[in-house]
Amino acid sequence: MFKRNKHGIQLKTPEQLEKMRAAGLVVGRTLDLLRRSVRPGMTPLDLDAIAEKAIRDEGAVPSFKGYQGFPATICASVNHEVVHGIPTDRRPLQDGDIISIDCGAILDGWHGDSAITVPVGEVEPALTELMRVTEEAMWRGIAALTVGRHLSDIGYEVERYVRSQGRYGIPQEYGGHGIGTEMHMDPWVANHGRPGRGPRFETGMCFAVEPMVNLGTDRTKVLADDWTVVTQDGKVSAHFEHSVAVTDNGPWVLTALDGGRARLGELLEGPGVAGEGAG
Repeated sequence: MFKRNKHGIQLKTPEQLEKMRAAGLVVGRTLDLLRRSVRPGMTPLDLDAIAEKAIRDEGAVPSFKGYQGFPATICASVNHEVVHGIPTDRRPLQDGDIISIDCGAILDGWHGDSAITVPVGEVEPALTELMRVTEEAMWRGIAALTVGRHLSDIGYEVERYVRSQGRYGIPQEYGGHGIGTEMHMDPWVANHGRPGRGPRFETGMCFAVEPMVNLGTDRTKVLADDWTVVTQDGKVSAHFEHSVAVTDNGPWVLTALDGGRARLGELLEGPGVAGEGAG
């Protein structure tokens, strides 16, 4: 039913990519709502409730809730929390925080997965810059998803951009992944490494590209809840993610409301290279 290449990577038909786009738009619209909802005084649990309602109202199912025992619809990671933070009401968000929100949804059997980092009120310039660097690194990695390039080119482009911007930590043990009929599929997608290695990209492949960048060390640890990953030095971390399809027209960002056209148009040359769909 599902075609795979010689490396076992799932290849989607144009019709299947349209279904993934539908799931991706549920996630994209939910994150857009959450971005607009974040404010001092609310809790991560408040955001979780907003996310679950938004996803279910569109006829989709939260893909994180119950996944390997995870108890919530979103991952909500505040300040020094890198990824996989469990939303609670123990600490309201405060002016000057940043919060990374990771969200996934299943629609008609297909998955969308995306993450944003959002400032809470007014934040320090160093945090604004950290978020900018992380998001831009994600787009540089996404731009590598063109037919004929290699899997390791994603991590190479992510790392190259981050290193060019200053002394930041890139956690080595966390990265992106294949996505499709499952949320996490092979292959793993590193946020570092040398170019030109691994499988070549083919039309119909889909990957979640998700750099995590720390203001300090790249070293992390997992808290006693067995989920929340934090920086070892207590410094702040940011996280951005999109689900992306490889098409003959270039990368199609399935979880971006515009398909990635605005940002990829700045990074890739030529007409029709971004956000054109699977055709």
